[in-house]
Amino acid sequence: MLPHNIFILFLQFFTYIWYLNKITRVARCLADLFSLFCLLPAVKECTAREFRCASGQCISTSFVCDKEADCTDGSDEVACPKPTCSSRSFQCNNSVCVPALWRCDGDADCSDGSDEWPQNCEGRLPQEKRCSPHEFQCADGECIHSNWKCDGEKECRDGSDEASCKNVCEGPTQFRCRSGGCINMDNVCDNKKDCQDGSDEPLKECGLNECSSGNGGCSHSCIDLKIGYNCSCPAGYNLKTDRKTCEDVDECAQPDTCSQICINFPGTYKCDCLDGYQIDPVSKRCKAESGKIPTLYFTNRHEVRMMTVDQREYVRLIPQLKNAVALDIHIPNKMIFWSDLSLKKIYSSKLNMANDSANHNVVVGSGIEAPEDIAVDWVHENIYWTDSALKTISVATIDGGIRKTLIADNLEKPRAITIDPVNNFMYWTDWGEQAKIEKSGLNGADRIVLVNNNIVWPNGITLDLVGQRLYWVDAKLHTLSSIDVNGGTRHTVIQSEEKMVHPLSLIVFEEKVFWTDTGRRAVFSANRLTGKDITELAVDLVQPEDIVLFHDLKQPMSTNWCRRGNSLNGGCEFLCLPAPMINKQSPKYTCACPDNMVLGDDMRRCVAGKKKFSGNNTTKMITSITPSMILNVIFTLFYSLPRLSQRLAISPEESPSSHPVTLYILLPLMAMCLLIFGAGLLWRHWRHKNTNTIHFDNPVYQKTTEDEVHICRNGSEGYVYPQVIRHFNVSSRKALCCVSTLLTWPHVFPQRQMLSMEDMDVA
Repeated sequence: MLPHNIFILFLQFFTYIWYLNKITRVARCLADLFSLFCLLPAVKECTAREFRCASGQCISTSFVCDKEADCTDGSDEVACPKPTCSSRSFQCNNSVCVPALWRCDGDADCSDGSDEWPQNCEGRLPQEKRCSPHEFQCADGECIHSNWKCDGEKECRDGSDEASCKNVCEGPTQFRCRSGGCINMDNVCDNKKDCQDGSDEPLKECGLNECSSGNGGCSHSCIDLKIGYNCSCPAGYNLKTDRKTCEDVDECAQPDTCSQICINFPGTYKCDCLDGYQIDPVSKRCKAESGKIPTLYFTNRHEVRMMTVDQREYVRLIPQLKNAVALDIHIPNKMIFWSDLSLKKIYSSKLNMANDSANHNVVVGSGIEAPEDIAVDWVHENIYWTDSALKTISVATIDGGIRKTLIADNLEKPRAITIDPVNNFMYWTDWGEQAKIEKSGLNGADRIVLVNNNIVWPNGITLDLVGQRLYWVDAKLHTLSSIDVNGGTRHTVIQSEEKMVHPLSLIVFEEKVFWTDTGRRAVFSANRLTGKDITELAVDLVQPEDIVLFHDLKQPMSTNWCRRGNSLNGGCEFLCLPAPMINKQSPKYTCACPDNMVLGDDMRRCVAGKKKFSGNNTTKMITSITPSMILNVIFTLFYSLPRLSQRLAISPEESPSSHPVTLYILLPLMAMCLLIFGAGLLWRHWRHKNTNTIHFDNPVYQKTTEDEVHICRNGSEGYVYPQVIRHFNVSSRKALCCVSTLLTWPHVFPQRQMLSMEDMDVA
């Protein structure tokens, strides 16, 4: 019995073990299942001011139906009324509005391509384009320069400019017959007429060596041909229009020959670099001597990211933003500025503390609608920005405490802006119906248009401060182009619909250019001189827009005339703005007032008044002349005439015969000048009342000649006019200043008594 009992015990033991193992497995499964449920988040309760997304996420109710998917599943933009576009716009399938002229033009301008969908182009014929007499119309209606036709290169997208062209007969092995057509050069002067007109067998030229006599008249090399001869030049020289004389080629006249300094020599040239840079022995380009590696910063809608140019890995600098668009950096202060298009604000922060929203400061928080781009003046401590909704360009101190609208007219869709605080200029793009690139002083003076042709959608613009050259991208033409700061030597660096789908912003440093492309959702780099070596630096981004670069050489220091010496804010009551450095006589700064005030008589204090803006400071001068001003000027001039007679009467005795002559000549001339001057002012006043004019709030911003500045400015570095003179435009002020000079001219009045502005009863 014992063995049998032992067997039963063993069987019960193993059965117990099997059940225990089974129970353990079940317990583990229950534990795993319990853990899984524990990992599930609890349903979050949203407040009354929050919207619950379909995913359970809570967002602010102000983010709902704002045309931006703030919920991770996009449910905040699902049940929203569809926005409408103006009659001159086409609404893309994703609700974005683009100009109606861009619909069905063969180029997908909507991000989803819906402006070119067949269902949206039914019954729409290509618009007939009327080209000017000096242009050639392509088969698809495009207009190009007439001299581009049959030049061997296809400028029309359909190639129609090179269709039906006569054979050019290119190359030294081809001979062109006068009757048309080409033959091989071996068939020339072989005693057989291969050309229909026999022009390949001229009796007097076959067998004649024109180079044997006087080198054919060539200044350098003479090459004898079977028929005729050619003059040639060594490297670095070109033939002049006489096709015989060689002249030096100025390689430095060509844009981007050197990355910084170009020195021309007879037959050759040399590149050099500025202080802080050195020539790279391999690329022969200028490289920064500093050991610091440049760092790129770019916006990606909900955050700002950073990356070094030698690596393709990027990190997040500023997280959890609503809609970051514009970006710039104050390198000396190590501060970063950005704009939020949704919150309609401009922020700033120290770079090393930007990752914490508690350290974000609001620079501009009101009176702003669409801050498309910003530019920081690191010399004068100001910030400039464009507003495409308000159609303005404004300026403020970097803390936002003082601000002013600089330009508010003749702007349609101001987009990008870049500044030069060393020479005190700013440049911006406008992609309205008449797209253009403009330039003015940092005080809004001397506004001119640099580019207004072959430009459609200029998005980003940047300045190569060293080379004084502007670079911009055109999202419609898919190009990256450059010009000098005066609008000359235009050059297309890159033209590629594949590489530049929708470029938005760009920056240059050394020999490279960096740009963002929202169509490719990436950041690129390329050689800014040749357009080659296009490289993807960051890909698969959400919405890359603005991009800037951090390096000590990027923002060189200069003189801040508003703070020079003991001057505080240039003596200005409100805002001191740098004036454009046009010549040596140019003022260093001007005072400015808030939008609801104007400058007082001393041109420094601000008084109540209505702001007035001008469209173009160099062509649309101030014309707000009232009758009281005219009488004031005429009275001032007549007030000086008694002194004129007195001086003529008491002239020194050593020249008695000259006085009557002077009296008889000058008095009629003065009377005639006064009549003409008064009639001209009255006519200007009549024209002002009967025509539409655009005014400027500060007439001292107008550009003047050196003589005018010398006569009509005070001893300070600012730009100040006497009370009477400052009410007139440039020509009127020049006339008055010349009269003042005439009255004090020592050769006319030997007394040499100077007529001061105080003598003219003007404040």
